Amino acid sequence: MEETKILVVEDEQKIADTLNVGLSENGYHVEVAYDGKIGERLFFMHDFNLVILDINLPGINGYELARIIRARNTHIPIIMLTSLSTLNDKMEGYDAGTDDYIVKPFEFRELLVKIRVLLKRTMNQNVPVGNILKAADLSMNLDSKEVRRGNDIINLTAKEFQLLEYLLRNKNKVVSRASIAVNVWDIDFDTNTNIIDVYISYLRNKIDKPYERKLIQTHVGMGYILKENER
Repeated sequence: MEETKILVVEDEQKIADTLNVGLSENGYHVEVAYDGKIGERLFFMHDFNLVILDINLPGINGYELARIIRARNTHIPIIMLTSLSTLNDKMEGYDAGTDDYIVKPFEFRELLVKIRVLLKRTMNQNVPVGNILKAADLSMNLDSKEVRRGNDIINLTAKEFQLLEYLLRNKNKVVSRASIAVNVWDIDFDTNTNIIDVYISYLRNKIDKPYERKLIQTHVGMGYILKENER
């Protein structure tokens, strides 16, 4: 079986070395960088299956490095590992292309679960060219990652894309915030955060606001629905 390679970019050597040992013991091949510049160089030198980034890195910070990685590879999972835990910090990480977020201090077992979930999702994304999800005049190509509304190309962040994909796969069905949290963010729904509502708003601004027909609808107290039918 081909070895799964993980890039860890973390400037706190004790944490980086602990991750190296723990991930290696779980069967992963690990490369470690202690600053963003070295992390960038390693990423372009090797084919990795997943990247773990700190935010406050010397050289290039984690947000910028995530954007560089995402521009090169739209599929590779990126986990932010950081002590910054505010909603704004998380949203900036997701906007940079991060798939998940884990706050220090953390349980190593939790990180392992997130890694396994993201790697499994990546394997499931190996779909044939031309595999397209549609609703009305909205289309999403799962291979090219291109989203269109009519003839217009819609540019989405990685997390916006995942959210829209989930809504499209469940079109004409009401999906709860809890189900979105589990299936898009791989987390339990926290009633104290509005991050799901914020990202729904981002999507509406891009795929609904410029167009007469609105596809994403709110069912108060229940969740959201991407409704293909007029009624």
